[in-house]
Amino acid sequence: MVLKILIADDDREIVDLLEIYVHNEGYETIKAYDGAQALKAFENNQPDVMILDVMMPEMDGFEVAAKVRETSQVPILMLSAKTSDIDKIKGLTRGADDYVVKPFNPLEVMARVKSLLRRSAYHVERENDANEIEINSLIIRKDRHEVETKEGELIHLTAIEFGILYLLASSPGRVYSAEDIFKSVWEQEMLVPSKTVMVHVSHLRDKLEKVTGQKIVETVWGVGYKVNPD
Repeated sequence: MVLKILIADDDREIVDLLEIYVHNEGYETIKAYDGAQALKAFENNQPDVMILDVMMPEMDGFEVAAKVRETSQVPILMLSAKTSDIDKIKGLTRGADDYVVKPFNPLEVMARVKSLLRRSAYHVERENDANEIEINSLIIRKDRHEVETKEGELIHLTAIEFGILYLLASSPGRVYSAEDIFKSVWEQEMLVPSKTVMVHVSHLRDKLEKVTGQKIVETVWGVGYKVNPD
């Protein structure tokens, strides 16, 4: 099965440039030039990864990401000329999994895309059915990228959120720094501020607490994050 990458940017030269690199990796390209087109293309094609520019007509990338997150956990990579931490955090809070600042090296974009695919719930290689962790009130199944309560209620996480939870739950009580988490989950050296990890952890914590009523992921101030054993 050929994987599909949706590229949405009102700059057609950027779309055409990224299309070359996407095709070189053997992926199929879906193109859009404004936010409304991007959302329609998502609904019609169900891509495996979305690359969204922030500043687009009709709907900006933030709005598209938020709308997509209502129904899907597809990995989303944001592109933006904005460099402030506030803008990056805004993208992450709207549902983006990663963020690349313009001007960018297309090779970096593709590296981020491949990393997201590796983390994606849709394309993780199945291991064995016994590969699961039970901790607190949760059952975490790595082979399915699935988290549910012991009462059977599913908790919908993005690929990045699942990766963070699985890492922390694999070693209960151990404190992982933001850099440790980034290296393990993103499989890259941490070239972005630790706020990227902080935002994803915050989303993860909120989702878990909303369903379980428990504070499962804890912050150790000045050090990192952990999941306590039962």
